[in-house]
Amino acid sequence: MNGFWVVLIAALRGFLRDRVLHALLGFALLLLVLAPVFSLFSMRQVQELSTTVALSAISLTLLVLAVMLGGFSVWRDVERRYTASVLGLPIPRSSYLLGKFAAVAVVLMSTSIFLGFVSLVSVHIAASFYPPDRSLDLMNFMAAIAACSLKYILLSAFALLFSSLSTSFFLPVFGSLAVYLAGGATQEVVEYVTGPSAQSLSNSLITTVKGLYYLLPNFAAFDLSFQAIYGIPLSVEGLLLTFGYFLVYTSLLLLLACYCLARREFP
Repeated sequence: MNGFWVVLIAALRGFLRDRVLHALLGFALLLLVLAPVFSLFSMRQVQELSTTVALSAISLTLLVLAVMLGGFSVWRDVERRYTASVLGLPIPRSSYLLGKFAAVAVVLMSTSIFLGFVSLVSVHIAASFYPPDRSLDLMNFMAAIAACSLKYILLSAFALLFSSLSTSFFLPVFGSLAVYLAGGATQEVVEYVTGPSAQSLSNSLITTVKGLYYLLPNFAAFDLSFQAIYGIPLSVEGLLLTFGYFLVYTSLLLLLACYCLARREFP
């Protein structure tokens, strides 16, 4: 069997036995079950509030999974000296890393699909208490969950890149969180420094901000929560551009991660 598939299957088996993963999914399910209760605090926008709670619960769950699985997968193998035995086999290091990434992506996509189905049930129950004027746009809701999954798969690629560089879990975990926070704010920051209210800023600062904007991931492009909550029509061109952006950015990160791992020496 190809080394990629060997690593993928082994990583998936390890993830499925992870009790932290089970506890996190249980917490997410609890939030989704309680979403109809939370939505009752807004008697005029019950469906909107329950949709917001559901999407927030899915986003939080995928964030923790992306950082935890992406940041710990390679580091844990190094700590347990699994890499010495695995990489001693006729398996390229690139296949090892790509297998790990594929396993994380499968877990994230599977989790989003499962929680998305539970969310639909939760939103339907909440809407049954106070029927809304407009029913939930199913396509927008599914697109929002799919875009959310792509965002955290991209974040997991950052975590694996940091894992290929670091000998501890601090850089993969906190580096990924830093990228997540910065990537979520780049759009607003660049709009501010290029707007009329930022005329007092220096040109060097504006140039630096623009450079970071193009270097860091633009996670705001993957946020379709507003469209899902209020049924705003989606732009097919925008969706295709976002998907293309995801493919290019993720591919570059994986290429860089494979290069770093190939040059790394393991004990």
